[in-house]
Parts: sequence; C-alpha cells; structure tokens
Amino acid sequence: MPKAQRDLPFAPLSEAFAQNPYPFYAALRDTPGLTYFEDFDVWLAARFDDVTRIVTDNRMVRSMEHIAAPEEVAAQKRAGNWHDMPHHARFVQFSLLDSDGEVHDRLRKQVFKLFTPVMVGRLRDEIQAYVDGLIGALCDRTEIDFVEDLAAHVPGHIIGRILGVPDEDCPRLRVWSENIVQYFDIDRSNERKALAERNTTEFYLYLDELKRERERAPREDLLSQMIASQRAGHMSDDEFISTAMLILMAGHGSTIDVLGSGLHALLTFPEEMRRLRTDGGLMKTAVQEMFRYESPLPFFHRYATEEVDIAGQVFPRGTKFGVLYGSANRDPAQFPDADRFDAGRTPNWHIAFGRGAHFCLGNHLARLDMDIIFSTLLKRFKTIELTEPEVVYKRGLSVRGPEALKIHWQPA
Repeated sequence: MPKAQRDLPFAPLSEAFAQNPYPFYAALRDTPGLTYFEDFDVWLAARFDDVTRIVTDNRMVRSMEHIAAPEEVAAQKRAGNWHDMPHHARFVQFSLLDSDGEVHDRLRKQVFKLFTPVMVGRLRDEIQAYVDGLIGALCDRTEIDFVEDLAAHVPGHIIGRILGVPDEDCPRLRVWSENIVQYFDIDRSNERKALAERNTTEFYLYLDELKRERERAPREDLLSQMIASQRAGHMSDDEFISTAMLILMAGHGSTIDVLGSGLHALLTFPEEMRRLRTDGGLMKTAVQEMFRYESPLPFFHRYATEEVDIAGQVFPRGTKFGVLYGSANRDPAQFPDADRFDAGRTPNWHIAFGRGAHFCLGNHLARLDMDIIFSTLLKRFKTIELTEPEVVYKRGLSVRGPEALKIHWQPA
C-alpha cells in the first residue's frame, strides 16, 4: 500500500477553499502520485490524466457491494454515518448513479432515449418561451439575484415537465433535492442526517402519489413511460422511485450552480462577454467552457475491484479513489492557460460530465438550458454588472456554485 501523504493543506469546508479551491487543487497536482485524504478515506486524483484513467477503467465501480461482503458494507456505512436512514438507503444511496454493471445499464436504458440530442432539441422552443416569460417578469427590475430570481427557476421546471411534475410543485422539489444532496459532502452530522432522511421520505411520498395518478391516467411524459417499463419487468418499484428522484435532483442543483458561476465568469472576463455579444455562434463553446472553468460537481468516487496501478502507485482491491473533476478541468497539462475563461476554447475535452459508463445523462439538456438563457440575456440586456464586490461560493467538496449573484442590468 502506498504511503499516505498528510503534509498538504486541504480544507474543503473552509471559506478559503469555497472562495478559490484552485490553489489547493494545484498543490495536489504538483504532488507526485495520489494524495490520501483521511476525512473521506480516499486517495485523491487531481491531474486530468489520472482522473480520466480512473473513471474510464472498467475495474472501477461506484458501489462497494461489488467488492465487499454485506457485513463489511454495513460496517462502512456505520463508520460514515450512512446507517439508520431507511428511505435514504432505499432511494438515494441506491440509484442509477450509484449502481454498476447490469443494473446500471438496465436502468439507464429505460430513460436514455428521452435525453438524446434529437429529443432534447425538440424542447428548444418550449424552453425559449419559458425563459422569455421569466425574464419578461423580471426586466422592469434594475437589480436581481441572478441565482435565486432566474437560474433557480429554469432547470428544475424543465426536467419536471419532461418527467411530468406540475410547475407549481417544482420549488418544493428543489428544497427536497438540496436537503438530500447536502449529506453527500464531508459534514455528515446527525442533524444533517436527519434532514436528509426527512426530505427523502417527503420526496418519496410525493412521487409515490404522483405515480398512482399516472397509473390511473397516463400522459405523454417520462413518468408514464417509466410505469410502462416497470410493468414490462424492467425496473422494480424502488428502482422507479429512485430513478425519478435522481432525475429530478440532477435537474436542479448542478445546473443552477453552473448558471451562476457561468455568468460570474463572463463578468470576471468582460472581454469574453463582448466576444459573445459580437459572435453569438460562440455560445456553444462558451457553455462548454463554463462547465470546464467551474465544474459544478467537482468530486466523485470510485472503488477498485482489483489491484490497480495509478500514477506509478499500486493500490489494493477495495481502495476508494476521489476523482476531482474540478481540479482535472484546470490542469494546465491538458488546458493551455487553464485559469483563464476562454469563450472560444477549442478543443475543450473537459470532464465535467464524467466519462465512461456514468457519463452524465442530462448533459445535452443542461447545455441547451444554458445556451438559451445566456443567448437571451445578451440579446435583451446591453449592460449586466455585479452590484457587490465579492461573490460568496458554497462550501464543500462536492458542489461548486455561488450562493447568490446580485446583478444590475439595463435592457437593450
């Protein structure tokens, strides 16, 4: 087993890390091999090549169930305070995201067809009309919080419409999602645990009732298609709830975060905003750069199912790796001038959506949302400026996005 390195300062719950994690990441990249992080019991991979190798290696899995006996899995859950969460265990700790092999492939197949580029492209007019309506209701105000007043109202509502959730319920689903997801970060206190379990229970009861409504009266939505898949024997009842919950949670936080950090990047690099105003054809590459520059989901994990050699170190079966997408996407060995936002960066093979079997299912939809929002903003407002000197970012290792983004805007 390689020797753990404990002399590097790495404090992902600190204010300094929240405001600027990239010096911390650079220190990890500059350290030979991988770095052991005791708080998560993981070996951190920070360089682009190491992260890519781990997430594309079919010997790496998301779930411990492939490498440990049930009693070992239970012991690990107790050690990490993941135990005594019955609904969280059924619907969150098990999911399409945290499954592997046949189970993952089977569940992904049931929903994949509605997230292809062709299917997502058919939503453009609907999303544009929705965004126009939101901005129209805000444009008389000279100042807004871009995150709360605009960004927070788009991705969850759009994915909710695809699934079949009424618009008026989407704000409640966002709260549930945020309170559930917060427990995946480092601070897993009993208070945060109780919050996650309570919100998972409420989310489950809501989806169970919505499912019963669709069983009585099917519609042209994803819930109805998933009901048909379940009746055909392709998913269990728990898998149905878990998959619906995951899709709705994924449709909220990360896209809201990257919308906020994306606009912050344009405001930090005003010359790039001017480029986009002059050449709207750059918007697709600019959106990809927003995901690279501030990856909204900067941390994931994998377990080794057999002995592996990573970055010149040999790790035994069962080793847990922490893959730092946020660091990999700022690796100067992969991206020239990596700390600069470049709206026209080409090529831009970032890893914000992951790689391999767990490549993000909703990446086309997230990018379309962002393309429409930013194109509309730059068309309708001749001036967009920050109203506060400092933008406060969320604390944690698993999320990256501003708490708020107060802006002044002036219509064109």
